[in-house]
Amino acid sequence: MPAPRSSSTKPTTKKAKSADEGGSSTGAKTKGDSSPTAAAAQPPPTGNNNNSNKNPKTVLEKIIYAIRQHPNPTHNGVSRPAISKYLKAELDCDNASAIKKALKQGVQKGDLIQNGQSFLVAGDPTISPPPDETAQMTTIKAGDDTEDAAKTGDTVIVKYRGTLDDGSVFDSASSFEFVLGAGEVIKGWDQGVAGMTIGEERSLVVPPKLGYGKKGASPEIPPNATLHFTVTLKKIIRTE
Repeated sequence: MPAPRSSSTKPTTKKAKSADEGGSSTGAKTKGDSSPTAAAAQPPPTGNNNNSNKNPKTVLEKIIYAIRQHPNPTHNGVSRPAISKYLKAELDCDNASAIKKALKQGVQKGDLIQNGQSFLVAGDPTISPPPDETAQMTTIKAGDDTEDAAKTGDTVIVKYRGTLDDGSVFDSASSFEFVLGAGEVIKGWDQGVAGMTIGEERSLVVPPKLGYGKKGASPEIPPNATLHFTVTLKKIIRTE
């Protein structure tokens, strides 16, 4: 049952069926939230970047410039609405379909990194997330290191078991599928499954902000619950 959402204070209780149990699953899918943030012009950050063009021409170049101008980026980057707001106000770019296409192309080309509905410029300095927004990860069993690790955009199939602090099991499934980094599962899963290789078993400790937050997901998940998972990556499906 516990699975996802992009707002930590209003966790969803929507349930998804696991492939083998037809019951609730921690991978329950949800729609991600975005929190528009006011964008103001600031000098772009220094660091390893080759796209600090002050006269961007393509839509992707304008998006990269907009991200770098944002005064208060988070560790996840700059939200889609904030990027769009800056593009319209400062660069006279208001073509929603072109912006959407350029964001997708930027991620595919490796120029941008997507975290839910926020974006970072690849190679730019990053901000470390606070402890209460970081999943603790421990490898229990190594996977196949000859294969590429799971990354944002991959469809992954996992086996998992979830428990509370007292050891009680609130959910499990032998096969559950979701798209990594797309906001389909709780944030703790998007963080914790990234970088796994096929066959790897990993322990995840997910703080409330990355799980179901202040409200929990009654009756299985109480408010402000820390969630404990053992997750095994069974398969990675990539669209070339």
